[in-house]
Amino acid sequence: MSKNKNKKDDGQMPSAETDGASVTVDDKKYKVEDMSDQAQAQLSNIQFVDGQIQQLKNEWAVSDTARLGYTAALKGELVKIDGN
Repeated sequence: MSKNKNKKDDGQMPSAETDGASVTVDDKKYKVEDMSDQAQAQLSNIQFVDGQIQQLKNEWAVSDTARLGYTAALKGELVKIDGN
């Protein structure tokens, strides 16, 4: 999954998208069945980490929503102080 040396290094990870039977890395498609055991292990690692990243994004969204709710509740309580 090395980056193409001719492409500008923008700090982003190379993309890896899989349809189950093949994987696309840097716009090139590879059959999973043709990959070495080591390459398949790295693909599995990427899929695991992608799942972890998605889980963290979901947790972030839940936390952000909760924070918004807590902020609204705090403002509601502060209005009571201002009203006295």
